[in-house]
Amino acid sequence: MESVLTALRSVGAEVASPWFYLQFGLILAAAGIAWAADAAIRSRVDMSSLAMRWPLPLRHFVRVMVFSASTAIFAIQMIVARAIMLHTTWPSRSYLLEVSAKLALAWLAIRLITSVIRNAFIVRVVSLSAWTVAALSIIGQFGPAVEILDSYAVVIGDLRLTPLLLIKACALLIVALWLTSIASNFAESRINRSSDLTPSIQVLLVKMIRMGLMVVAITIALSAVGINLSALAVFTGAAGVGIGLGLQKIVANFISGLILLVDKSVKPGDLVTIGDNSGRISAMKTRYISVAAGDGREFLIPNEDLVTQKVVNWTYTDKNTLVKIPFGTNYDADPRLVCKLASDIAAAHPRATKGKNPNCILTEFAEAGMKFSLTFWIADPDGMDGVKSDVMLALWDAFKREGIRVPYPVREIRVRGGALPVETVVEVPS
Repeated sequence: MESVLTALRSVGAEVASPWFYLQFGLILAAAGIAWAADAAIRSRVDMSSLAMRWPLPLRHFVRVMVFSASTAIFAIQMIVARAIMLHTTWPSRSYLLEVSAKLALAWLAIRLITSVIRNAFIVRVVSLSAWTVAALSIIGQFGPAVEILDSYAVVIGDLRLTPLLLIKACALLIVALWLTSIASNFAESRINRSSDLTPSIQVLLVKMIRMGLMVVAITIALSAVGINLSALAVFTGAAGVGIGLGLQKIVANFISGLILLVDKSVKPGDLVTIGDNSGRISAMKTRYISVAAGDGREFLIPNEDLVTQKVVNWTYTDKNTLVKIPFGTNYDADPRLVCKLASDIAAAHPRATKGKNPNCILTEFAEAGMKFSLTFWIADPDGMDGVKSDVMLALWDAFKREGIRVPYPVREIRVRGGALPVETVVEVPS
């Protein structure tokens, strides 16, 4: 508290001095000049082509400096004004200019550092934390602030929790997890470029690396701030039961995901049918797989469902798919001619496998007509419905051309011992 009172007395004495208002006026004037200069620079600089031929790090630095031009110009003005005041009067009469220059330079450095971070939330946290530390250090209150944060504590067993300890732990965890993300993304890019590994093994390795790096990062961060991991055993007993009960499904999906990756029953790129949902697997996550339906929708199916339910994998061992098209004709048609037309039409389709001849057979003499089954192979099940539609339209055109009719339901009504009412109308499809 004594340090805080001393700081307040210093601020009061500074405000009472006429030099304070001179410095404050210089700061306002410098801020106005910096704002005007920033607007002029941005209106004259084309950011899309700025330093396009320069190396990427240098190009990134230049663009950040352009966006932070007002801060840089303000810092330069403060440094020049401070130097002039030092040569013309006492150093204590330019203290506010020195603080403003240091704050501007600190903000510029923070802006350059955070520009390489892509996560917006982490950028805000890092910026606010770094700015607070820099401001306290510049005005000479960093030490007292640390003492205040360390003076309040909650003791649990051998663990002494203070606000300072929690802040350090959070800061180190953020840095450690950020470095973990960079390392895991680098490892993922290298693994995905390997042609010797199957997609399932690639996903499994990436997940194991991410989990391992995360555990190591958390362990190192907690140990670095002085937290003994054995002291956390107080929490693990009671919390472990509650977490275990609450996370049963999550753990089940995680284990199911590992099983799917090991047995290779499904993998990214497979065309699957799960219940009423069909599509191609676009990603395999820790808790679920993403199945792209092809119409803009993606089904997020828990991994446990793939282990316990029936799954149709159209590309498990072979992508070649047999297409079946049932159809019928009336009894006036020649069944041999019908089979030949259907086989020729299927063979002419551009997606039909050339090495396997289509086959059309007569399956039934039904009440309404003859029933046929046309089968042929395509190299990939993707878009199978479109192939069926093309072949059926071609069959329709061929039947029209040859005079072959497709049967339709006919209902015959016989009235015995009476007549139909006058108002009753019977319609028979034509």
